[in-house]
Amino acid sequence: MVCSPPGVRPARGAYGRVELVNRLAGATSPYLRQHADNPVHWREWDADALAEAAQRNVPILLSIGYASCHWCHVMAHESFEDLVTAEQMNADFVCVKVDREERPDLDAVYMNATVAMTGQGGWPMTCFLTPDGAPFYCGTYYPKQPRGGMPSFTQLLSAVTDTWRNRRDDVDNAARQVTDALRAQASGLPDAEFTIAPDLLDKAVPAIVADEDPAHGGFGGAPKFPPSALLEGLLRHWERTGDQSVFDVVERTAEAMARGGIYDQLRGGFARYSVDAGWLVPHFEKMLYDNALLLRAYAHLARRAPETPLESLPHRVTRETVEFLLGDLGTAQGGFASALDADTHLEPDGPGVEGATYVWTPAELIGELGPLDGTWAADAFGVTTAGNFEQGTSVLTRRSDPVDAEQSSRFDRLRAQLFLARTQRPQPARDDKVVTVWNGMAITALAESGAALEEPSWVAAAVRCARFLLDVHLVDGRLRRASLDGVAGTPPGVLEDYAWFVTGLLALYQATGEPDWLAAAQLLLDNTIDHFADPERPGSWFDTADDAETLVARPRDPVDGATPSGASALAEALLTASAVADPDRAVRYRELADQTLALGAILLARAPRTAGNWLSVAEAAVRGPYQVAIAATEKSATTMELLAAARACAPGGSIILAAPPNTAPLLTGRPLVDGAPAAYVCRGSVCDLPVTDPAALTDSLRR
Repeated sequence: MVCSPPGVRPARGAYGRVELVNRLAGATSPYLRQHADNPVHWREWDADALAEAAQRNVPILLSIGYASCHWCHVMAHESFEDLVTAEQMNADFVCVKVDREERPDLDAVYMNATVAMTGQGGWPMTCFLTPDGAPFYCGTYYPKQPRGGMPSFTQLLSAVTDTWRNRRDDVDNAARQVTDALRAQASGLPDAEFTIAPDLLDKAVPAIVADEDPAHGGFGGAPKFPPSALLEGLLRHWERTGDQSVFDVVERTAEAMARGGIYDQLRGGFARYSVDAGWLVPHFEKMLYDNALLLRAYAHLARRAPETPLESLPHRVTRETVEFLLGDLGTAQGGFASALDADTHLEPDGPGVEGATYVWTPAELIGELGPLDGTWAADAFGVTTAGNFEQGTSVLTRRSDPVDAEQSSRFDRLRAQLFLARTQRPQPARDDKVVTVWNGMAITALAESGAALEEPSWVAAAVRCARFLLDVHLVDGRLRRASLDGVAGTPPGVLEDYAWFVTGLLALYQATGEPDWLAAAQLLLDNTIDHFADPERPGSWFDTADDAETLVARPRDPVDGATPSGASALAEALLTASAVADPDRAVRYRELADQTLALGAILLARAPRTAGNWLSVAEAAVRGPYQVAIAATEKSATTMELLAAARACAPGGSIILAAPPNTAPLLTGRPLVDGAPAAYVCRGSVCDLPVTDPAALTDSLRR
């Protein structure tokens, strides 16, 4: 027996007996650290890894995943923790492990290759590369034993090794063809005869609505993902057109998700997706980006909800989602962690069990609440003896709301008791990595919802997060992608990081009126333009900076997916900034926003379901966007009433700011009226006369 320190494993392979070192223990990614004790000679992606592959004349085995990915854990347990499999990997490959959340550039390039080769993608992603990084064979999860027509992972390793050694020309030809395709794919959106105008949007939205699942809400079938950006875009379209059928689609989807198992009925917060079409059984990982984007949409919907004796559903979901973000994903430094794992380890060294923390049986409810309340809760949460999940357990749902204050009080009391009991169970792991883009989304959502729903503590949470990012993630004027425990990692920020942080800073500027947020946003936006623009095509943007690592292709994907594309996010940042920026910058920002939207118009024309965030930004653009500038020397009662009226009634994407006259670009030349606070409403370059009465402001915004 050989005794090795953690992370070091002796291995025997085709190159004789060598001591191989797992180099992930010092990684800033929790996902990589999860693999630091594997017997695999993992290393991070860097130039040395490519050089080692060239020196040894072996392929690179690239494994990409993320910390909360269920099947990533399964493949790790089956294969990467197995000594025999690790020996084969170490002998015949340079093994590189990548966190897709930390290196979205690598993930984008090799995911495109995987989809091109297999017709589908996902994680874990398993790619085999030449020493210069060109992919020649890609796939996703491979089992330990052959099943379902899939080879075992070790069979795949043997086949790749044999091909590498005995049919090298085939490898080189495949790598060359895939690389050429990747470079062609990264050419950006084609020029097309479409412009962002009301008629384009009025054709795009019915095409989206036609894809609604009328039985369950949402779009498409299983697995079903929350259409976060689409909901925001559809709400803005309804605000412009008054088309009730569009609002009904939003309301049905929002209610179906909030009542289903994809929503945590005890704590709040949404899981990543539902494995079924009815939002019943979730894939239990909870991602920061989903909850930040959904918070924005539900808070917007809450502003449009009618007054009710009890709290409306969108108000409740907004509040509970904020509670989840602050309570479960907040970090000590003020940022927000990336995710909660899909799995729970019931035994410290045992395999993860998906959903174990969250599911219940009727007997468990009765055991916690007693026979009367337990039976009542089982009915309220849809828990049956047959169960709706595995082994007779049930994911909690909420098909109806309390009808009066007494029933509401009982529901809240029992919900709190069950949540407290659930905290005593083993909990899923948390990925503590703070990712810039997702924190930018959280800042935006918290600032907007806190301002609109008059929750100053939410805005304060956004302020803490923004200050943390400026202090830690902004290094020498450039953003880093992520940090861990308050220490920034080395991977640089990509386009979406810059775009969403700028949008968050501009949301804070509007929520607080503090000019420092505008100054920081402008400097960061100028930096973005300098480093991510395509000099050959104004309005087209690369996802990586001009001085970033050179990959086999420079990624550029403008299509909105589970999160908005970097290009559509930047379009929003540019559009918002153009309304509040210094005059010399504002013209440039608006020109770039229009050029960016002009290129994105083809997606709204031909594939609108893939353009949810493009729709949101375009709806704001065709309305101006609305600008409400409130001239006020102090936060008087009248000032706050004008602000409240603007935030309650202005459509999504509007710019709302209160500040003393001539202290901000939006307030230049806009004085008080007869010594009283005054609101100036503009739609693009067309402005109304100032008003001093909140009711008059409401009337103006509703016209």
